[in-house]
Amino acid sequence: MVKYFFTRVAFIALALAFVIAPNVALAKTPTFYGIVVHVSMTSIKVRNPQSHQTLSFEILPKFDRIFSANGKTTYQMKAVKAGRYVGIIYDQRAFGMRHADRIYLLNNENERIGTQ
Repeated sequence: MVKYFFTRVAFIALALAFVIAPNVALAKTPTFYGIVVHVSMTSIKVRNPQSHQTLSFEILPKFDRIFSANGKTTYQMKAVKAGRYVGIIYDQRAFGMRHADRIYLLNNENERIGTQ
């Protein structure tokens, strides 16, 4: 009876994984473009001049995913300064807080985030 219970629980967990996994994989990665208003060791605040929307993003310790617009050159965190135009790829999976996964340093508002 116990073996049957654990087999059934394992089957249900596996079925849920197949139902949930494709939806996560198909989800579009949120991206926010704007001008850096404030940057610190733990957060960055960016304002989009077109929509006048300002968003804050948490930055994890030892964050090192800062790239050029084409995604080929990497930079240190000290390259991100107030007034710099950036593109931020982020998610909200950790406790519902927005945190930056990648930051792209852009030259102007017309450049798109490149794929790697």
